[in-house]
Amino acid sequence: LQMLERQVVGGEQAKNKDLKEKHKCRKKYADERRMQLVAALQQSNEDSSDWVLLNVYDSIQEEVRDKSKLLEKMQKKLHAAETEIKDLQSEFELEKIDYLSTIRRLERDLMLFQQLLDQVQSLVRRDCNYSNLEKIKRESIWDEETGCWKIPQPLIQKTHLP
Repeated sequence: LQMLERQVVGGEQAKNKDLKEKHKCRKKYADERRMQLVAALQQSNEDSSDWVLLNVYDSIQEEVRDKSKLLEKMQKKLHAAETEIKDLQSEFELEKIDYLSTIRRLERDLMLFQQLLDQVQSLVRRDCNYSNLEKIKRESIWDEETGCWKIPQPLIQKTHLP
């Protein structure tokens, strides 16, 4: 009975080793492919998951058409990303130019005020605390709340001789 069962199960080719080997190879290939697809599905993000799914095509033309649509979609995304990069670069360039012009203007203003101070310092009386600019700089305090310097009041110190 068992011998008949072995002959019946698998039909005429039950003892064909080449056929069994072929079935093993196909099963192994199918398992590997299934594992690859599972790994690809796990790695894919939401945008690309629609094209990674198991697509069964009736003809090569359908596959080509679907892949062409996917290619066009990805090209549009690439073009949008490139456009955004160019916009950001141009915006950055404009900000850079603006910052450089502000720095140049502030440097010119600083040079003007420094020259004015140098000219006016000689006109300040010697008995006034403003005659020593370094001392005034040390005594000045930056006020964060108002955003300006608090400078000491001008004082004239009279010296009395005995």
